[in-house]
Amino acid sequence: MAAVVESQNALSGPTVVARLEAGAPDAARTLLDRLAEVFDASDAVVSSYDTGGCWTVAIHFNDPPNETAVRALVALAGGAEAANGLVFETLAAKDWVKESQEGLTPVEAGRFIVHSEHYRRSVRPNRVGIEIGTAFAFGTGHHGTTRGCLLALDQLLKARRPLRVLDIGTGTGVLAIAAARVLHRPVLASDIDRRAAGVARDNVRRNRASGVTVIHAAGLGMRRFRDRAPFDLVLANILLGPLQRMARPMGRLLAHDARIVLSGVLTSQASAALAAYRNEGLTLERRVVLDGWSTLVLRRGRN
Repeated sequence: MAAVVESQNALSGPTVVARLEAGAPDAARTLLDRLAEVFDASDAVVSSYDTGGCWTVAIHFNDPPNETAVRALVALAGGAEAANGLVFETLAAKDWVKESQEGLTPVEAGRFIVHSEHYRRSVRPNRVGIEIGTAFAFGTGHHGTTRGCLLALDQLLKARRPLRVLDIGTGTGVLAIAAARVLHRPVLASDIDRRAAGVARDNVRRNRASGVTVIHAAGLGMRRFRDRAPFDLVLANILLGPLQRMARPMGRLLAHDARIVLSGVLTSQASAALAAYRNEGLTLERRVVLDGWSTLVLRRGRN
């Protein structure tokens, strides 16, 4: 899933934030995901937090925004009621990266623990620590799709040692880094968002995961994918539409008895995702459901 990142200029001038009460956690997560799709990552940072029984979604802007344009984008993502409920506020200068990382508690998923620099020393020796250096990004482990993928990956790697791994929609690079840290084998990671690919490369360096190669790519048509194929394991934490469109080209890149870990789909969308991959000869092996999101582990049978 493409990352939504804050500028690396940590100390900024006054910041404008637009807040919206989203209600229940599920509603906040859904709205957060939709807003992340419509706002440009270079202009705004989207986050959510619990205000004591009611979740709030916040949009932080790097520069003073056009409020009318912002309301139009929010209406596109969450409807007219959401747009009308926006409250804008100007905040004093602050080190938002430092503040957000200090508040971003580590997330454990099996053997993996995803953390910010602030929590580096808290990682226990028996855990695989993955340090994410970009604030407010998909792929910190807090989102159900990322954590579900990590849990599925943890279980898979207890029984299998894939030789070739592909991570599609790498975002922060957390899944690719996790696989490389355990397997000590090459991992190819791609993202359609050029900024996300840059974030992933930064995190690869931060974690000294030299086996991970990150590329900017739309789809799976580049020769780079064919040169690395066949893949024993594919990780794809994106959205339902792209997952469906990629089923056939992804199938062409798979080894016999390969596994695919799919995520980014709501539980209500899981059957639609499964249908696309069953047509390519894959069957459901395991399912992880977290916070209303499904992570599907699929197997290609031997021919």
